[in-house]
Amino acid sequence: MLTTCAFQLLFGKFYTFYSVKWVYLIALLIFEVGSVVCAAAPTSEALIIGRAIAGVGSAGIFAGALLIVAQTVPLEKRPTYTGLIGSMYGLASVAGPLLGGVFTDSEKLTWRWCFWINLPFGAVTALFIVFFYTDIRKVKETNLTWKDRLEQFDIHGTIVFMPAIICLLLALQWGGSKYPWGNGRIIALLVLAFVLLAAFIGIQIWKQDKATVPPRILKQRSVAGSAWFAAMLGSAFFVLVYFVPLWFQAIKSVSATKSGIMNLPMILTLVIMSILAGGLVTVTGYYNPFVIGSSILGTVGAGLISTWEVDTAHPAWIGYQAIFGLGIGMGMQQPLIAVQAVLKHRDIATGTAIIIFSQTLGGALSISIAQNVFNNQLIKNLGKEVPNLDPSIVLATGATSLKATLPSEFIGGVLRAYNLSLTQTFYIAVAYMGLSIIGSLALEWRSIKGKKIEMGGAA
Repeated sequence: MLTTCAFQLLFGKFYTFYSVKWVYLIALLIFEVGSVVCAAAPTSEALIIGRAIAGVGSAGIFAGALLIVAQTVPLEKRPTYTGLIGSMYGLASVAGPLLGGVFTDSEKLTWRWCFWINLPFGAVTALFIVFFYTDIRKVKETNLTWKDRLEQFDIHGTIVFMPAIICLLLALQWGGSKYPWGNGRIIALLVLAFVLLAAFIGIQIWKQDKATVPPRILKQRSVAGSAWFAAMLGSAFFVLVYFVPLWFQAIKSVSATKSGIMNLPMILTLVIMSILAGGLVTVTGYYNPFVIGSSILGTVGAGLISTWEVDTAHPAWIGYQAIFGLGIGMGMQQPLIAVQAVLKHRDIATGTAIIIFSQTLGGALSISIAQNVFNNQLIKNLGKEVPNLDPSIVLATGATSLKATLPSEFIGGVLRAYNLSLTQTFYIAVAYMGLSIIGSLALEWRSIKGKKIEMGGAA
């Protein structure tokens, strides 16, 4: 997440000034190199380095896939294809952890296959791109000096933006877990993050069209609304994708693999609705009803999930997940269509990067915030339900091992405390989906029918 967020906007610049085909292939290569480093990692430090490298590559892969669609598919048909891409994104969100659990539990394959498996898929993708995709955009050759080329990439903004995002994410990840919020490290990281972000904003205003995020693009109503909606939707989605399986593990006493299977109602409805919504936008020409419907249905679904109790039965946990999944699938890809409908061809790569960055950063921040809320509420609720049990014992016990590890007289109280803490954490997803309506209503009502928008070359 750290490197993906940090490099997302920079890839928007790469795709603006260079061949989409070759930037995408380079991003894919970086991701594959990172996967190899992870798979062969002899130490935890090497694994971290590998994941950081893979994160850089992944920052360019998703945006590149969407831009390839933008180059090859007319705008009015684009929602169908972006819906397919979005459905695969949602499916991967649960299939990844599920396969990871299978590999980890296997004596022959081990966790290293979580990374080795990326290689054949990446190779097949690269072959298809090399032989079957022609970059129709003509990148103009210019005699720019190295200084001018650096200016194109807003080197000043990039230098302050990357450490700002890294400091912010580290502070939120470590705060309240590894270090207390009052710890000097956390305070220093937060102060540095906000100072650097303030500097980045100032640089964007100064640079104008040469900025990483040109102000004129963000001033466009639909772009700002889409970025807000994507950030809120991504935040809500990541919170529930992360914590709903934890609820199954702790409350229903299932394995990590089984919890992934029990999370399928959310993901399958997301996949189906993402494809269906894309097709309907293509037919009707309007994405606004689906964005608004996503905010409403997603809020209702997240709210229903937050009502789960220890004894919640199958119909409720299946049905409520399905409602939330329908809401997310209905709106996940619409911001990308909105920015492509309102921006000029030269700005589409930057607009796409802004939306993906907003969704990714929202997810990264929301998980850190939700983790802190969960830990704090669990300590508080354990003190009420089982005052004679040291909360640190429960925190150190894995969610799947509660009943097997703790004394039987404490199990009932611990499960009630765990359930309450998780449902209180689910409230965060409810709030995010509720706030997404601000972005939904901000989008201009524009039909994508009859419009021919092509990706243009860089000057």
